[in-house]
This record gives sequence, structure tokens and C-alpha cells, in this order.
Amino acid sequence: MTDTIFPLEPTAADAQAAIKDEFAFFGDWSERYQYLIDLGRKLPPFPDDWKREEHRLLGCQSMVWIVPEGDAARLDFHAISDSAIVSGLIFLALRVYSGRSAAEILGTTPDYIADIGLAKHLSPTRSNGLASLLAFIRETAVNTK
Repeated sequence: MTDTIFPLEPTAADAQAAIKDEFAFFGDWSERYQYLIDLGRKLPPFPDDWKREEHRLLGCQSMVWIVPEGDAARLDFHAISDSAIVSGLIFLALRVYSGRSAAEILGTTPDYIADIGLAKHLSPTRSNGLASLLAFIRETAVNTK
């Protein structure tokens, strides 16, 4: 197990509200992209020996590795990307879902994506990658229940 900073907020709903508030502070998308890059730099260290094909998330144009651990009571996700913006997207997803119970994960739709206008400002390949990440998290929760 590696160190994790998640969860930052007590519930997934609180995390989504905090993300919405933070992104509302920025006036334009160039500032929001820079914030995403900055968030990606805050991801906990990801061991190099975890960067193996078995941990690669398929469906992403960028290289993304994700390792889940835990059980139905608490699932932690460790992930990283070779892309700065994708690492920021990972940070947001882990902020909402990592360190939560399987039931909370399955009961939480990723409303933050629409709330901050992210869907409208991602390329199709990044949107597909984000959908793959969220599907992996959900599938992991389903399989641990």
C-alpha cells in the first residue's frame, strides 16, 4: 500500500461541492486547465514498479495506470498519467471516489463533470479516457460488494 491523501472531504458529495466551488473561482478555461495541471502534480507518488501493463487503464490515449486496493468498506485508488491534464482529471476523480465505501461510490454520480463544465471543454479522447477511469472505479466497487 502506498500513501494516499484521499479522501480530502468527509463524503463524495462534499468533494463534488468543493470541486464546483473551486472551479467557479476561475474566470476562463485557460485558468481552469492550469489548475487541473496543478492538481495533477499533487497526486501521491506512484511506484514505478506499478507501471505495468496489468495496471494500465485501457481506453485512454495517454498512458494511465491505476491500482485499486481495499474492500467494500473502503476502496483506495492509486493512479497516475504521463499527461499533466489527465493527471489533474485523475486527481478530481480520486478526490470524489478514493477512500470511500463501495456503496458510496456506486451511489455517487460524477456530477462535478457537468457542474464545472468539464464535458464541454475536453477533447473526445480525454472524455473517453475520463469515462474509462470512472467506469473502472465503478466496476471495482461493484466487484467488491
